[in-house]
Amino acid sequence: MNTSAPTPNTVHSEKTCVTSNGWVVLTVHLIVAIAGGCIEANARHVPDPIIWFGFLLLLLTVFLLPGYFVNRPNQATVLSLGGAYVGTSRQPGLNWTNPFRNKAHISLRALNLNGDKLKVNDLRGSPIEIAAVVVWRVVDTAQALFDVDDYVRYVAVQSESAIRHVASSYAYDDGEADEMTLRGGGNAVSAALHVELQERMHKAGVLVEEARIAHLAYAPEIAQAMLRRQQAEAVIAARQKIVTGAVSMVEMALRQLEEKHVVVLDDERKAAMVSNLLVVLCGESQVHPVVNAGTLYT
Repeated sequence: MNTSAPTPNTVHSEKTCVTSNGWVVLTVHLIVAIAGGCIEANARHVPDPIIWFGFLLLLLTVFLLPGYFVNRPNQATVLSLGGAYVGTSRQPGLNWTNPFRNKAHISLRALNLNGDKLKVNDLRGSPIEIAAVVVWRVVDTAQALFDVDDYVRYVAVQSESAIRHVASSYAYDDGEADEMTLRGGGNAVSAALHVELQERMHKAGVLVEEARIAHLAYAPEIAQAMLRRQQAEAVIAARQKIVTGAVSMVEMALRQLEEKHVVVLDDERKAAMVSNLLVVLCGESQVHPVVNAGTLYT
């Protein structure tokens, strides 16, 4: 039984391949083709060796044709010969190289990946929906073409994996004090996603320029329950502020009445006043005043 460790995959690195200016080669190509055509056209008047020379010139023009290739702006061509990587040409325009070299064009433009909505569990186990937009581009053509099988699909799969990992690392909302959440994290969560993506994409020679969360919501099965909880929490928070404000106003009213000697109230009258003011200030509906024709003690 063979117990030797498998050979690790070779990591390729882009190197520049010098190619010829296609227009210069094309000019020479046309001159050779015209010369060969003229010789063959006058075959009756020239010796046989010259005829064969003209035939070889025409054959040479056909042989040179596969060597031409065009690089558009922000496009590179990866060249290989016999299965071995030769280099990458980023020279825009018409180029010419060894006709036996294989050519693979790769776009260097920035590309957008608009991820699908993913259902994952956040840090507290609540099911949520999340999606992200990733802006990326190829920076190392050799790694993109030779170190992964399909770099476009690799980016899509690794992006989904990174988004799932980041989503499960934070709570959706209602974190503890100073705890980062998906909903409140904003740029910090996007930065964490960017770092996670770049670590995964480096192997494919891809640079992640930007990563943003495009969709974030509770999963449909718990969305209504979480909405009711948020509404209840909002009501409680509002009530707390109302009560705090009402108590402050009652305290201020009693203090100013005593300081200005407007009226002297005993404990029972203060209690009645506090009760009435709290009802007025904390009530949900409009309070209608009631005129007391008697006294507090009758």
